[in-house]
Amino acid sequence: MKTSRFIVAAASSLAFAIAGVTFAAGPAAPTATTAPAADAACPALLRHTFNRLQGGQTESLCQFKGKVLLVVNTATYCGYTYQYEGLEALYREYKDRGLVVVGFPSNDFGSQEPGSNKEIAEFCRTTYGIEFPMYEKTAGVRVAANPLYAELVARTGQAPKWNFHKYLVDRKGERVQSFGSDVEPGARSFRAMVERLLAEGG
Repeated sequence: MKTSRFIVAAASSLAFAIAGVTFAAGPAAPTATTAPAADAACPALLRHTFNRLQGGQTESLCQFKGKVLLVVNTATYCGYTYQYEGLEALYREYKDRGLVVVGFPSNDFGSQEPGSNKEIAEFCRTTYGIEFPMYEKTAGVRVAANPLYAELVARTGQAPKWNFHKYLVDRKGERVQSFGSDVEPGARSFRAMVERLLAEGG
């Protein structure tokens, strides 16, 4: 895993040099629609559907109602790519208590996610053994293209500035907290916040 971190960091440095640390135009956003409001128990924030990265099937985020959500925009060739390891560890440790990590690959920051959805899924599986749900490549900067991110930004006043920005959503889908890319998934203070939200009722 240390070797993969070194390779990823080197690739990230090259990407920075080529991209000049600018926002890329990025690909079109994935299919995303507002889910029917039939389930009154589903928080408004979760009433969206996306195509799974692993398999391509369409899913509603309403399946995560009552859970604590950690929403992250990810990238393969970033200096923070090693955080996949911590995100997966956090997911496996707390999923039985109600934590769901949700990943949205994005090529908007430094063009550090250039691959296809199939390539991204394979990288996540073989390099980090990712099991938490991930959805097709999205646009983190152009939040209007992703209704979930539009709402997350509206509620926190903070848009992602780079890959691996984190939004932590409570069980009721009401309170949202924003954390920058440099906040490690395994940081003591971050884990304490996750545990606090997990301890709250739905």
